[in-house]
Amino acid sequence: MSNEHGYHGNTENHLARLRRIEGQVRGLQRMISQGEYCIDILTQVSAVQSALDSVAVNLLKDHMNHCVVTAARESDEAAQAKVDEAAAAIARLIKS
Repeated sequence: MSNEHGYHGNTENHLARLRRIEGQVRGLQRMISQGEYCIDILTQVSAVQSALDSVAVNLLKDHMNHCVVTAARESDEAAQAKVDEAAAAIARLIKS
């Protein structure tokens, strides 16, 4: 199996999204240090969570399109292992 990860073709896109999220988190720190209104801060927290969820969904899609498909071409057992791995990742995501 290839050592290349499914997100390889989208690395720059994922990094750009994460940099935006990093900026949002810094904005949250600034809002708290400046004593902004609680609800405004919570609104921004929700936006950060949504942005992280979007990154997670895109990474999962990349995983399915690359890693699971590659494993399916190798064997049924390899495919099942990748599907199980993806299912566990989804379970962790919806738990949080």
